[in-house]
Amino acid sequence: MITKTVLDELVIKYENKDFIKDDPIQFPHKYTNKQDIELVGFIASLFAYGNRLVFIKKLEELFDYMGKSPVDYIRNSDFNEIIKNDFNYRFSKSEDIKELFKILQKLYSSSSIHELFEYGYDKSKNIIKMQECVVDYFYGNASTKASHGFYHLLPNPRKQGAMKRMNMFLRWMIRKSDVDLGIWEFIPKSELLMPIDVHVSRISREMKLLTRKINDIKAVIELTNNLKRFDKYDPVKYDFAIYGKGIEEIRIKEH
Repeated sequence: MITKTVLDELVIKYENKDFIKDDPIQFPHKYTNKQDIELVGFIASLFAYGNRLVFIKKLEELFDYMGKSPVDYIRNSDFNEIIKNDFNYRFSKSEDIKELFKILQKLYSSSSIHELFEYGYDKSKNIIKMQECVVDYFYGNASTKASHGFYHLLPNPRKQGAMKRMNMFLRWMIRKSDVDLGIWEFIPKSELLMPIDVHVSRISREMKLLTRKINDIKAVIELTNNLKRFDKYDPVKYDFAIYGKGIEEIRIKEH
């Protein structure tokens, strides 16, 4: 198994402001109002799958629609320009994205994404149960127009998937560092779960940090628990170490 010293050195090397410019976390960093930051972070995380260059370009286009105050846009728009311009990304068509925004509009008429997550956490004091509560809100308010593309943006935690995008979003909101925003305080960072995708899981297995072969919630818990052996207060900081290890592998192959 890789050592704590090596992992910590990788975190120091890669968890810096230079990381932001090529990552979807760049979008919430562009705002100063807390409600805009958390809303933009949530939306950006939903679209953060597939080819990074493609989804970042799509998010730039989407946030151009939303203007200087995305919260005001969500509260006051009819979202017709999304349909008119046929804004879409992979599985999610314009109608799916309008459906998502209409539910956010209902939420922001009296609450916020922060309050929804906090409500879910207060009910259970459990990250996975909190995610179920959040997704239940969106599913429960979806119309019959919601298609596969809507549900792909918001996977169901009860299906035991890795929930990579939501765990990444929570890392952004809870941890405070040169990269992560740390504007939410109702969850201790020690409770966060590692965001796992095919790249993270492959490198984690190479590091002997993960034995499970399926990338599901059990793999997420196994990897997070193993990383807690190195830092029980902030295990998901090693997301940067695993990312960095992947970058270094690519550089070795190129040379």
